[in-house]
Amino acid sequence: TETPLTNGVPSKDHYNLAAYRDDLGRDRIGSLDPETSMITPLALPSGTAVSNLYEVIEVGHESLVPAGEAFSLDSVKLLPPISGRDVLCVGKNYSEHAKEFNSSGFDATDKVDQPSHPVIFTKRYTSIIADGEEILPHQDFTDSLDYEGEIGVIIGKSGYRIQEEDAIDYVWGYTIINDVTAREKQRDHKQFYIGKSGDTYCPMGPIAVPACRLPKTLEVTTYINGQQRQKGTTEDLIFSIPNLIKTLSEGQTLQAGDVLATGTPAGVGFGQKPPTFLKSGDLVEITVPGLGKLSNRIASPSTKNPTLSSTATISHLPLNNLEITNGGIGLTTLNSKRLLIKTLGPGGPQTHNRNSAEAPSSSSTPIVFIHGLGGNTCFFAPLISTLNLPATHTCHLMDLEGHGLSPTHASSVVSISSYASDLAALFADSRYNLKSAILIAHSMGCLVAQTFASQHPSLVSKLILLGPPPSPLPAAAAEGCRKRADAVRAGGMIAVAPAVAMAGTAQKTQKERPLARGFVLAQLMSQIPEGYAKGCTALAGASENEIDVGRLGMKTLAVTGEEDKVAPPDKVRELAGMMKDCRVEVLKDVGHWHGVEDVEGVARVVRQFLEE
Repeated sequence: TETPLTNGVPSKDHYNLAAYRDDLGRDRIGSLDPETSMITPLALPSGTAVSNLYEVIEVGHESLVPAGEAFSLDSVKLLPPISGRDVLCVGKNYSEHAKEFNSSGFDATDKVDQPSHPVIFTKRYTSIIADGEEILPHQDFTDSLDYEGEIGVIIGKSGYRIQEEDAIDYVWGYTIINDVTAREKQRDHKQFYIGKSGDTYCPMGPIAVPACRLPKTLEVTTYINGQQRQKGTTEDLIFSIPNLIKTLSEGQTLQAGDVLATGTPAGVGFGQKPPTFLKSGDLVEITVPGLGKLSNRIASPSTKNPTLSSTATISHLPLNNLEITNGGIGLTTLNSKRLLIKTLGPGGPQTHNRNSAEAPSSSSTPIVFIHGLGGNTCFFAPLISTLNLPATHTCHLMDLEGHGLSPTHASSVVSISSYASDLAALFADSRYNLKSAILIAHSMGCLVAQTFASQHPSLVSKLILLGPPPSPLPAAAAEGCRKRADAVRAGGMIAVAPAVAMAGTAQKTQKERPLARGFVLAQLMSQIPEGYAKGCTALAGASENEIDVGRLGMKTLAVTGEEDKVAPPDKVRELAGMMKDCRVEVLKDVGHWHGVEDVEGVARVVRQFLEE
């Protein structure tokens, strides 16, 4: 049953599918209401948002459900309904157009009015643009810019050597295409590719519609500045859509999502009397009942090429962990990286509201927290809560690169020095007003804090080191870190987390502190493997660099556990002996995760140190 049309677009909900980019930079699919120009975002039945038409084709358009309130089309960037692959095209597929082309002087093919076989070529995928975007005139490239209104077929499933009688079953749906052409390039190069593939030469859209929601016969009409130039239907094709699918699949596999431009009717620019080509300011509008109207204007010669800028930003290197924040929501850019920075109490961009009785005095020294390998800002939550630190200090917490909510780029080389550089960027950022601060660090974070303090001693008023590893790290420990990085890259966090949690906690924690034991394991299991692996290699690199702790003149508290294998008490006392003013506290029945194994004990010694 065919669906009623409204302004040339199916009125049935969720079938006129538009691709768009939301205000967070995420590509999405929605249903476009032609009467109101409102888009309803769509999702799978699971609630997962639909990102592109390839996903729709794979799961079936019938399963799509609304995923939120409708919003104005003007509030987002409209995209081509489908992109990413070269478009398969057919030339000379309407009888009258084949005749006008043969007599135009631009035809470099077989010089006959009607071809014996389909004339197949492709348009490069970088030529695809959306409805409403401008077509570049490319004045130094062509003097004969022309239009071709066409119906685009979207393939719905893979097929090879498809029989003509079965071919229509391989059609998912349709869209509108403008096969923009540089005519002299089409002629001079004999093959069509160069003349057809100029940047912006393939406007497509505004929507894609499943075949089952459209009439059997589709009619395409082209207008230039409001004047009708072309008109034809799929009944007029020399080679039918099933014949084209059969021909194309005889020696190659067609894939779901492939797009086939079926040819253009008579009335192109070179067919006018006299020939009339497109110029800056001209408006090309192509309509197909059921598919709406594709509108694009020819740009000014001075317009910058948007294809160059858009392709220049494409990276094939992953940014690991970005999806956990929905593309970076809540992250702060520091040191050209996106990192999670949290501020508790007054004094930062993410200040929490507090009444005057709770607010720290303006003279209190801020505290910056640096977690260790496998941790995140949540590691310090028990200590911060027990001491109610936001009532007395502005507290800044940062997820190290690749940890917690902070992503890491595949090409980013992480080290203790790079972590310290990110910390320096936090201090240098005027939004945080960090002229001097107390550093509280755990495990690997202690090496970061000591490195930073040795480079910027005037910025650190006090140091609190929870389980500081030795510097330089022993060679055996460094080799263990490298092997752990290999293991987690091969088997994920499950390959290392249980063993690390067991080795890092005290016997009493394993037997009598189930919440602490679970917290440690949850911290580790929540890490992304690549970020944790990079942290392992960063820690391993600490075997090659010794921090000159003798230069650290600020008051320092070093806390370790009686059963801390990473920071054994004798090694921590040795470290303290090399520093100018360092006190050591050893907690009974505690391993390396001091702040959760014995938060009261850590809070007691930290409170005393802060009050000194």
